[in-house]
Amino acid sequence: MLCTATQPVLHELRCPDKGQLVLAENHRLIDPALTAPLLNRVRIKNQVRPQGWTAGELAELALRQIADKGNCLVVVNTKTWARNLYERCAGQTEYAAHLSTNLCPAHRKKNLDAVKERLAATQPVLCISTQLIEAGVDVDFNAVIRFLAGLDSIAQAAGRCNRNGKLEQAEVLIVNPQTENISQLEDMMEGRNIARRIFAETAEADLLQPDVMTRYFKYYFHNRAGIMSYPLNAQQAKRRATLLNLLSDNPLNGRHEKGAVMLQQSFKAAGKAFAAIDAPTQAVLVPYEEGKNIISELCAADDASRTWNLLRQAQQYSVNVFPHVWQKLLDCGAVRPVREDEDIYFLNEHYYSPEFGLSVEAKA
Repeated sequence: MLCTATQPVLHELRCPDKGQLVLAENHRLIDPALTAPLLNRVRIKNQVRPQGWTAGELAELALRQIADKGNCLVVVNTKTWARNLYERCAGQTEYAAHLSTNLCPAHRKKNLDAVKERLAATQPVLCISTQLIEAGVDVDFNAVIRFLAGLDSIAQAAGRCNRNGKLEQAEVLIVNPQTENISQLEDMMEGRNIARRIFAETAEADLLQPDVMTRYFKYYFHNRAGIMSYPLNAQQAKRRATLLNLLSDNPLNGRHEKGAVMLQQSFKAAGKAFAAIDAPTQAVLVPYEEGKNIISELCAADDASRTWNLLRQAQQYSVNVFPHVWQKLLDCGAVRPVREDEDIYFLNEHYYSPEFGLSVEAKA
């Protein structure tokens, strides 16, 4: 069963070699044409400007929304913008929260729990988050501001606005910052460009309709057709090997035995080739609350079973960083191994902020 608010039209690709799904003619559990009007709780408002919004203007907009609506969620595309807006707004409103993957899981949970408590008590709260809050987090804001991204991301952000239907209708404002570096995020860039096209073709009132989302994915898949079979490295590409082939009929697998039914898939090769995140990341333990004690105990532990138990606990106090950030941390001496013979690193406490987590700059 496939179940999501933004279901890709993978059954309409017309390309078996691109991951085409074969579904029954009457495969839907519900009829979107009937249910969509009944579940309509928000309106998407296109506030995209030709020259974009300055950081100051975006902060003013967020503060105005919380003053008018009581609470507001701002969803940005990058951790840099999450920190920028948080620093601009934190001292200007009763309570502001910051959420990004620069915070360890325990830190994010604490911040999110505080947000939920304030929402339940109808207390003012401004939450500034990267798109991690769109991944199934159950929160209900009266207003949402979403940086321009793919229409599927916009719809997910809209699911955090008037979620429980307490308001007759609420607004999700779509804005674009003047400067934003997402050059390394190809999928996000493509989605953002197609969303602009959809905005030009569609009235604001219809942006969350099922047929519009279908059109968005058709545009998206057309533009991304070249990578939808997940081509592998250059050497494997010469043999026309793709990740999709390795996990399906795998015609390049030459193993055959007369009269025998054999699995053609190359699961091990596919597992080695696949990476959920293209760039490798390095985990680092951070000195947030209980994380300080875990780091101290790991530095002193000389028993393998004790080390294993500590590492399990440490998952809630770790941050994964990309190679360029890791190199900066190494260069400034912000990370050290728990022991010389261990590939387990911890962060100097001066490089972890209670507001926005891990940083490549030491706290003042």
